[in-house]
Amino acid sequence: MVKVLIVGLGNMGQSHALAHLAAGSEITGLVQRTPRALPEPLRALPQFRTFEEGLATAPDLVVIATYTDSHADLALKAIAAGAHVFVEKPLAATVEEAERVVAAATAANRKLVTGYILRHHPSWQRMIAEARALGGPWVFRMNLNQQSSGAEWETHKALMRTTSPLVDCGVHYVDVMCQVTDAAPVRVQGIGLRLSDEIAPEMYNYGQLQVVFADGSVGWYEAGWGPMMSETAFFVKDIVSPGGSVSILDADKGASADIDGHTKVGGLLVHRPGGDDLIELPDEPGHQALCDAEQAFVLRAIAEDIDLARHMQDAVQSLRICLAADESIRTGQPVTLG
Repeated sequence: MVKVLIVGLGNMGQSHALAHLAAGSEITGLVQRTPRALPEPLRALPQFRTFEEGLATAPDLVVIATYTDSHADLALKAIAAGAHVFVEKPLAATVEEAERVVAAATAANRKLVTGYILRHHPSWQRMIAEARALGGPWVFRMNLNQQSSGAEWETHKALMRTTSPLVDCGVHYVDVMCQVTDAAPVRVQGIGLRLSDEIAPEMYNYGQLQVVFADGSVGWYEAGWGPMMSETAFFVKDIVSPGGSVSILDADKGASADIDGHTKVGGLLVHRPGGDDLIELPDEPGHQALCDAEQAFVLRAIAEDIDLARHMQDAVQSLRICLAADESIRTGQPVTLG
């Protein structure tokens, strides 16, 4: 039985804790600096106020679901203590930090998994396979804008103290681009705008990135958070190539801030010059089921000693692209990657 420590008890941390309970893991403790109400199954578990107290329980696996600026430090401490690590996306706040975590995990022969939940979603796996089958180069057209208010806007404002929406959400969808093309990114450009006085002057809550890959593929991703955002066309997922296109159809996604709607596909439209194919995907997993699948993969990676070198490389690559867009927005200049 794998001993697991959960660090951070927001929405994702609670879902990961519930996933490990369902999987039969031994949860040695929950770490949260600020006490909050927890789901009934988690209330009887040991709780700690500091990471050091939790790490003293000698876990085999540490699940990190805190804000981005703490990811690298906590991951490095967990690896140094001999634990495997699952860390929510993005892997770190900087590329240098991310590379340092990957190097530490590799040197210690510890598993390091980043929380790219779409990698465990059968409908998104199908979309990637269909796009690759069409052949490249590809055009990637993707966005996820969220009209958030109340508690959701408060969460977004808290996230923006350390991470822009373009990085926090963008790494998911840039990772999809990277899985389709396999080519290295060569140039990134970003535009962004601060649309609220409630966030720091140096932060923006709307951004768009454009990326060019070495095989000629190009892509854009757009993300915006806040009560001013439009609900119209808030969810676009479209991949085009000389052979045709693959598009996510409009599913019953609910409001743009509904976390369950962010992973829903509903169906795929595969277009080729000779005709269209509609792929219906009626039995999609919900958010908790996806977290269950994600943590099941982590446990299998540990048990079967799965090689995660490509997974770790991809986590750094997608972060590099999104942070380059951040840099471009702040400097007004495109960023060359090489």
